[in-house]
Amino acid sequence: MPILPGSPPVEVTLRRTDRARRMSLRVSRLDGRVTLSLPTRARESEAMAFLRAQEDWIRKALVNVVPSDAVGIGAEIPVEGQILRLVAGTGRSLMVVGDALHVPGDAARAGIRAAAFLKHLARDRLAAASDTYAHRIGRRYRTLTLRDTRSRWGSCTADAGLMYSWRLIMAPPQVLDYVAVHEVAHLAEMNHSSRFWAIVADLMPEYERHRRWLKTHGHALHSYRFTE
Repeated sequence: MPILPGSPPVEVTLRRTDRARRMSLRVSRLDGRVTLSLPTRARESEAMAFLRAQEDWIRKALVNVVPSDAVGIGAEIPVEGQILRLVAGTGRSLMVVGDALHVPGDAARAGIRAAAFLKHLARDRLAAASDTYAHRIGRRYRTLTLRDTRSRWGSCTADAGLMYSWRLIMAPPQVLDYVAVHEVAHLAEMNHSSRFWAIVADLMPEYERHRRWLKTHGHALHSYRFTE
């Protein structure tokens, strides 16, 4: 793994691929990982020269990396767009009371239990939204799964399977609904053609506003670390 010298030094992952026609850089906004994609036959000396030429850009991008926040008692997390503070609770079930999420049991497992609570809530909300919008366009989906994906918020397979990131439950409800609208629209149009966007606009005329929210703020939802 090459290292770009400086203060501090920056480790760079080289990714050689036959599909790369030129060198390109990516800095993850989630963990600060720097990846340089380059053609298979490119020499490492050429890669280092490219990195030195792009050093200013790399270091500016690293400044914008979202820090990872461990979730535990006392932490604050967004739930359906509302900021809730985790507090020690009693009984067996997690409960939202006002602006607090009461988490009973071992404090060391508060983050894990909070994540389970969010996933359960996400499945309920996303299933309800998917049912509603699929019914409106006269389509049906076959399965609904939740994952912790970083590259996409949702997907729709050719055999009508819907997949969503459970972290959508931390976004405002209208944003979650937009992603459901987007994926349900793929049940009718497996593309991003004008016909697809017409379906999205018919289901949610103000979808652009919620799409912009995801592009601007969505990366921050991945900054919450629920397990050690």
